[in-house]
Amino acid sequence: MKSPLLSLPGAVPAEGRDEGVAAHYGDLFREQRALAAGDGFVDLSHRGVVTVTGDDRLSWLHLLLTQHVTDLAPNRATEALILSANGHIEHALYLVDDGSTVWMHVEPGTRAELVAYLESMKFFYRVEVADRTEEFAVVHLPAGSITEVPEGVAVREEPHGRDVFLPRAELEAYTAGAGPAAGILAYEALRVEAHRPRLGFETDHRTIPHELGWIGTAVHLQKGCYRGQETVARVHNLGKPPRRLVFLHLDGSEVHLPGHGTPVRLASDGAEGRQLGFITTSARHHELGPIALALVKRNVAVDAELLAGDTAAAQETIVEP
Repeated sequence: MKSPLLSLPGAVPAEGRDEGVAAHYGDLFREQRALAAGDGFVDLSHRGVVTVTGDDRLSWLHLLLTQHVTDLAPNRATEALILSANGHIEHALYLVDDGSTVWMHVEPGTRAELVAYLESMKFFYRVEVADRTEEFAVVHLPAGSITEVPEGVAVREEPHGRDVFLPRAELEAYTAGAGPAAGILAYEALRVEAHRPRLGFETDHRTIPHELGWIGTAVHLQKGCYRGQETVARVHNLGKPPRRLVFLHLDGSEVHLPGHGTPVRLASDGAEGRQLGFITTSARHHELGPIALALVKRNVAVDAELLAGDTAAAQETIVEP
């Protein structure tokens, strides 16, 4: 779904998973600085929007999700995962309940599969699931923004900002008064800085929540049964995850950023050494320079100097080994 905001001056279309919105509007670092200062907005209208209504919506979702949502208070934001039977991450949901409807936004390209799964699990519960992507678009307002939110729309408010579920027909008119537009690359750079994982970037087909630090934020350890819970409990109580997420400061003299999937090795082993992990997301930050998130084997020493492809990288711990 192509955003109408791609017609704004300077807009350069994003590619890959974020296709449909702007990568940037001509000045990546200016856009980052504006977001960090609480100014402007980010067009996230390419993300899927799904709603759940009905009297049983929270108790029903509680059975399916990794998060405790039975008593989720109106307008309180949370996030949750859907796992496979083996505990691998299949979906990441960013939720808020407005008192009558649970609103969620999800990764581009995942909504159809998510809706199909939710529909298959309805049984006798009083719930209705709807794909609302064609009707509603997500707009992100950074923390500290004084931009007003239209009355009656659902809003997820978290420490890093607010996600507004805006009627898609109002997207252009609303953002015209929301301050300077910032592209998805600016948003992603701040996400990497904040160590926030993203489905499809920090995850692969075998990722479990412990590896990414999603325990506590998206996974509640004291709730009832859900698919994949056995793996979550076993790893939490009896073991350690096989991999861990790390934050990398990359050599700023390199022209090109290492892309998603770039092998990570010990610097002492050189570029032909044994692969110990891979880059999940890399970005150029307005203050920190080139940075990245990477998923590496748990036993990689926390003070080890690394190579991301041919680029030197110093690591910071996100998930403890």
